[in-house]
Amino acid sequence: MDTWRQLANQLGIEHPIIQAPMAGGSTTPELVAAVSNAGGLGSVGAAYLKPEDIVRFGQRVRELTDRPYSINLFAPQPPPGEVDPSRMLAVLARHHQELGLAPPRPPTSPFPPFEEQVDAVVETGIRLFSFTMGIPPPAVLERLKARKMVLMGTATNVREAKLLEAAGVDIIIAQGSEAGGHRGTFAEPFDAGMVGTMALVPQVADAVRLPVVASGGIMDGRGIAAARMLGASGVQLGTAFLSCPESGASPAYKAALRAARDESTLITRALSGRPARGLPNALTEELGNSEDILPFPLQHAATSPLRSAAAGRNDPRFMTLWSGQAAPLSLGIPAAELVRKLIADTTRLLG
Repeated sequence: MDTWRQLANQLGIEHPIIQAPMAGGSTTPELVAAVSNAGGLGSVGAAYLKPEDIVRFGQRVRELTDRPYSINLFAPQPPPGEVDPSRMLAVLARHHQELGLAPPRPPTSPFPPFEEQVDAVVETGIRLFSFTMGIPPPAVLERLKARKMVLMGTATNVREAKLLEAAGVDIIIAQGSEAGGHRGTFAEPFDAGMVGTMALVPQVADAVRLPVVASGGIMDGRGIAAARMLGASGVQLGTAFLSCPESGASPAYKAALRAARDESTLITRALSGRPARGLPNALTEELGNSEDILPFPLQHAATSPLRSAAAGRNDPRFMTLWSGQAAPLSLGIPAAELVRKLIADTTRLLG
């Protein structure tokens, strides 16, 4: 049995095509369920959700599908320490005034207690759990493994993949530098995690004994076929699903994806304080690499009211526009149709 089929069996799905767990509202229950119903693996980006909302989200997904799906959390992050947010708040205040918002407030961490989030994940009854930006505490991993959960961790270089393997995870998600959204780098400086998918996947596959899922820049059957040839046992796609009708991305966000070019994206700390790949807008251009940017996740919390208001008004100037480098290949078709096309095109190329 080839590794593609082995991973599908391990996940309990038909095809190891994973919809990336994009936190912040892009992954709706409808999107997650549509991918799972089509034979792939839908994923919930639950990093910012309160425990009760994780349970509620899971219940809605379960109403829409009886197929497996996964939930993703950010590994616990080190506290940012004492910082003075006044200069950043002064910058944001001008935009708050423009949109008629109350003045920005000093930010606090947006993350609910991690252990309580894990309790909620367990309550949903899922058996597939993924994480990024680090490795959860050993006690958490042991608890989840005792419940027969399959654990998937994100690595951006070989060293991180080996650390995840040593921690006892079951599957490595190799996040290439082309991927949209937050970089999952956790063991080294961010520059050490900027390895392209084509270079990263075969090196990780050679370095660990676990199944490797390729992530970053994969949008169609050509990318999937290439990933399999490089040694990947599965693939994870995020940007490809953002333009689907079921996605929670706003119309302006989807329009920006359609208008993107191969060189459009940039790595920025402006929106959250942590390097992430997305499309530029007025906010990222204004802040650039300013020393006033707060550490993650305080910058995320500081900019959140502005970004949310902009999304509600379909104003891309201040929105979150996470995107991978291959956004121009987006199709904008329903998620289930996209999964079926990915499967058919890969089969045609590989036989």
